Amino acid sequence: MSSDMYAIEIDNVSKCYQVYDNPFKRLKEFIVPKVHHRLGKVARLYHDEFWALQDISFRLKKGETVGIVGKNGSGKSTLLQIIAGTLTPTSGSVKLRGRVAALLELGAGFNNDFSGRENIYLNATLLGLTKAEIEEKMDDIISFADIGHFIESPVRSYSSGMLVRLAFAIQAQIEPEILIVDEALAVGDARFQAKCFARLKQLKEKGTSILFVSHATEQIVTHCDSAILINDGVMIMEDAPRMVVNKYLDLLFGKTEEKKNIEEEIETSIEQRLTEDKLQEMTDSHHWINDGLCYEQRPNYNPSEYRWGDRKAEIVDYQLIQDDKHYPLVIEGERAIHLQFYVKFKEDVYRPIFGFALKTKNGVTIYNTNSEFQNIDMSRQFNAGDIMHASLSMPVNLASGDYFLSVGIASCDEGGSVVPHDRRYDSIHLSVVNREQFIGLVNLGTYISLQ
Repeated sequence: MSSDMYAIEIDNVSKCYQVYDNPFKRLKEFIVPKVHHRLGKVARLYHDEFWALQDISFRLKKGETVGIVGKNGSGKSTLLQIIAGTLTPTSGSVKLRGRVAALLELGAGFNNDFSGRENIYLNATLLGLTKAEIEEKMDDIISFADIGHFIESPVRSYSSGMLVRLAFAIQAQIEPEILIVDEALAVGDARFQAKCFARLKQLKEKGTSILFVSHATEQIVTHCDSAILINDGVMIMEDAPRMVVNKYLDLLFGKTEEKKNIEEEIETSIEQRLTEDKLQEMTDSHHWINDGLCYEQRPNYNPSEYRWGDRKAEIVDYQLIQDDKHYPLVIEGERAIHLQFYVKFKEDVYRPIFGFALKTKNGVTIYNTNSEFQNIDMSRQFNAGDIMHASLSMPVNLASGDYFLSVGIASCDEGGSVVPHDRRYDSIHLSVVNREQFIGLVNLGTYISLQ
């Protein structure tokens, strides 16, 4: 493919920082090596090397949006600063085609003593606009920022939300060929964020290429064409947003083992169910359908689920019922479904937390709750071999389409951190048919009255 198709080409970019234990060692390295060089001696180094980035390579096509995710300190901001030109890479090359606008840090590029209006002139000039072009866009920028009379006040009096409003308004209204957004929208309110994403969509349709960094995984899945995961300065993967987000969650919550082969999981689960007396007793006493099947063999099961956790407790099976129909392939809208999940404890677990989430096929969360949110008292210990039932009823006030249920069992350690035991993301597929006429995701039951 022609290189003209790419707005950004990053080839083997690395960034190394020299880290000194104290200022005296920095001074010694400034002076001593010069003396050693004159005397013909080998210069001694007084610093340690910290590689913030190592051999990062990727391409961004014109008119596409790439999301970048990673833990704090992974090197995301360093990479964006190199692309924006505010940092120089230690090695590697960066090729950009078009004007670059960047939202990297709140207040970056602003003069605190200038008013908002004066900072518009300053920033837009730095981005290459003439005075006539700035004045032509001034009203649009001020309108988008929507900060009222503060536009004439020094920006040192602005809140963080007002700063990002003004910064985004400047960068977005000049219609750059490349736009870089680094977590800046997180400080905006919901109304402003919606306006920003609408503007990003408009820019993308006009051919702007966007680099988008966010810890909000749903935003990555919803707004990006592809995504990149960076960890400890190394690019781990580049793939579809949902795949990258799943791997990112692994890093956040410490998954260390690769997902088992699905066929092996099925065989293991069936064998356990046939041989463990405790599980069979639970089956008989709680009316579990004793058909010899398990979670992975149910009709609504999604074989592309993403499963992870330490498996101290496992979600081994479930029932799905609507109108006395077990595991219906088509879910009728405006009628409730009933689910029961069976959790088997492999080790002792105190105060388990059960939760579930409903998402669209694009990964947008419609509803998410758990036993802690609902103040269900689980202040007791479940021992190895115990079985827990989790039952829920959910009205299906959804538009026609495909949806996925995610379920999970977890607990908290002594420090209060959540420890995932078995999380099954997108494990149950719901194909909903709703005969009610409305536009959107959920029927809110609103009725219009005209007189």
